[in-house]
Amino acid sequence: MTFWGDIRVADLPKEGPPLLVVVIDTEEEFNWTAPFDRSSRAVLNIAEQVHAQAVFERYGVVPTYVIDYPVADDDAAAGLLSGWQGEGRCLVGAHLHPWVNPPDEEAVTTFNSYPGNLPAALEREKLARLTARIADQTGVRPTIYKAGRYGFGPHTAETLEALGYEIDLSVVPETSFVDDGGPDYRRHPHDPYWYGPGGKLFEVPLTRAFPGVLGGLGPAVYRALSGPWARTMRLPGILNRLGLVERIPLTPEGVTADENKRAVRHLLSKGRRVFNYAYHSSSLLPGGSPYVTSVEDRGRFVASMDEFLKFFIEEIGGRAVTPIELRDMCRVTRDAV
Repeated sequence: MTFWGDIRVADLPKEGPPLLVVVIDTEEEFNWTAPFDRSSRAVLNIAEQVHAQAVFERYGVVPTYVIDYPVADDDAAAGLLSGWQGEGRCLVGAHLHPWVNPPDEEAVTTFNSYPGNLPAALEREKLARLTARIADQTGVRPTIYKAGRYGFGPHTAETLEALGYEIDLSVVPETSFVDDGGPDYRRHPHDPYWYGPGGKLFEVPLTRAFPGVLGGLGPAVYRALSGPWARTMRLPGILNRLGLVERIPLTPEGVTADENKRAVRHLLSKGRRVFNYAYHSSSLLPGGSPYVTSVEDRGRFVASMDEFLKFFIEEIGGRAVTPIELRDMCRVTRDAV
């Protein structure tokens, strides 16, 4: 946790409903199995966000679209999201994909695809240009950030504070990207927390649940089996099929609505009250991601979101909030201490 300085888990209000943040990694479409490519900049998927946006509005959800440079640089794509933001239908934040974000100074490699691995000055310049482009296109300077590929690094917190960012959404608890050259989040809190050089940055981690038979031992066992030798032997998958260690990310991508519901129920039973539901914008374009390869797939994908949101808002009495609203709730509680 040395990249983050002192971490203080946020104090949430003691009473109230479960809270849901919805975040979309809003980016260009590209071949997920091919090497990173500076020329892959098409953003046809942005026009398809209307399918999910209609579901969000049905349940009073104001989603956060964290957009990268190809989206911010496309007048039609940025214009659609800017219009929704102006009408109070969404928020727009920043999402840094280094390989398609100027300046193009680094080699295009897997290591450099994690923005936090870049030299501090280059990471800052890329994010500064992205921030300025979003502000130019939307009229609003973003204060919410999510690193591309969840790639937070040793200088990212300082960079965020310097550029006026207040909230980060990059952390994936109980997950390590070290084998791929990325960060290690296995020891990070699941609940929102304050961190950074001045302790003013607010983190809303992604949601991961471990409802398997091993219960509270699940995260520790999963950490122990996250190395390449265990993956080679397919141990995580074997334990998942046996129901011993089951890891469920809160997302419609490759996860059913029933699994998402089970994850939430499990976490509620453990006292968790904040949930981060996330996916990639390219999953709304048939063929844009591995999760949606046809129009029929997209129909099932959107229906799964609808079923989950109906469960969260209507069945368990939850409430959708933006990252800013959540931060302000925790700020009031923190300031009252």
